[in-house]
Amino acid sequence: MADMVEKVTSELLSLADKERAKNLAWFFKTGKGDYGEGDNFLGITVPLERGVAGKHFREAGLKDIEKLLDSLFHEIRLTAVFMLVEKYKAADEIHKKEIYDFYLSHTAGINNWDIVDASAYKIVGDWLRDKKRKPLYKLARSKNLWEKRISIISTFAFIAGNDLDDAYKLAEILLKDKHDLIHKAVGWVLRECGKKDKARLKEFIAAHGTGMPRTALRYAIEKFPETERKKILKETVKMKIS
Repeated sequence: MADMVEKVTSELLSLADKERAKNLAWFFKTGKGDYGEGDNFLGITVPLERGVAGKHFREAGLKDIEKLLDSLFHEIRLTAVFMLVEKYKAADEIHKKEIYDFYLSHTAGINNWDIVDASAYKIVGDWLRDKKRKPLYKLARSKNLWEKRISIISTFAFIAGNDLDDAYKLAEILLKDKHDLIHKAVGWVLRECGKKDKARLKEFIAAHGTGMPRTALRYAIEKFPETERKKILKETVKMKIS
């Protein structure tokens, strides 16, 4: 329904803040060659976007959300994803599957780390909790930065239930990635795995420490006591040198 798209877009445009938009464009690295190159911002806060999404998600159809995900503006795409998450939460099994399929076929609009992080584990991860996780391995091997991030962030849904195997397997694949945003995501996931089973995380670091990007390692051990963190970092450096 075009009216719904116009309604949501109009509401969001009315909340725009030019000064904040400039700051967001800098924060999300929109310069030439950066990960957010060419993205456009309106300068809207996340709570306001969630408010718009909460008001309209029930009456919005997937066709409406598809059009919103095609927007040039970051906040409109993020609001579309907030709407999709709310629709997923309220859906029955048949419609959950439909939303999951829709999400994975519209990753072109799920194209920044905040949009991924606000939705991947709530839709993709949640749907796959009691199913085979093969789609995540396909995403992990994608050439698309955001699809790779979707794969690892989705595992938060499994980690919450002490199901850590796929998080570690996907982390192992993505350790070889060159992008800092993947290193951060992998480290974040490993840190959460460590909260569930610290010994297993330490085993993983011992096995892969020399191949772990420094950012991923620092994120992974962030919650360790300071002396333990320093010891691991020092030992990893020694292993790399030798």
